[in-house]
Amino acid sequence: MCEPRGFCAGVDRAIQIVVLALKKYGAPVYVRHEIVHNRYVVEGLRSKGAVFVEELDSVPDDGQPVVFS
Repeated sequence: MCEPRGFCAGVDRAIQIVVLALKKYGAPVYVRHEIVHNRYVVEGLRSKGAVFVEELDSVPDDGQPVVFS
């Protein structure tokens, strides 16, 4: 039987990058596409100030940081 393994290295790194961006720049940090198919992780990041967008034209032109997934 398979046991839970956690996220792959790429997903772990993507989550770390968003968390670091939030610490460095504060909220909001825009993220293009949801970085993981896990609603708990996405909602946790959203509650800290990550804003997930599908297209870059959804990001205001006021210098907010954008993370590409």
